[in-house]
Amino acid sequence: MVGPAINRRRFERFSLPPMYTPVSVRLLTEDRFSLEGHTYDICEGGAQFELDRGLEPGTPIALQITLPMSFSADEVEGPGRSIFVFGNVVWMDDSEPGPVRMAVVFSSFARQGDRERLLNSLTTRRLTRAA
Repeated sequence: MVGPAINRRRFERFSLPPMYTPVSVRLLTEDRFSLEGHTYDICEGGAQFELDRGLEPGTPIALQITLPMSFSADEVEGPGRSIFVFGNVVWMDDSEPGPVRMAVVFSSFARQGDRERLLNSLTTRRLTRAA
């Protein structure tokens, strides 16, 4: 008999509209963000994203994730929509042709206020909980 699935996640994940949630990635051995892709889901502790090339699990990276605009008419575009984080790639799926999906676990937020900006975004936007 198989028991109920155990949720080992520490934080609740939320789906994002990938085409409206760009991510820029920088390897820590580089001095600029050189990889571009899209974010699929996010939580306080990490994110799932895709790039045109895969990064091996264990690779330390920096990310700039531009959060989607809210449904509020008073929100404007700008750097306030982006969060900057450091993290480590934890899995990569390159089994399909095309962009490679990966997940990152955040190790720290790069700027003061980035964690709060993310949490505020997750609690105030109409985002769907990810499975």
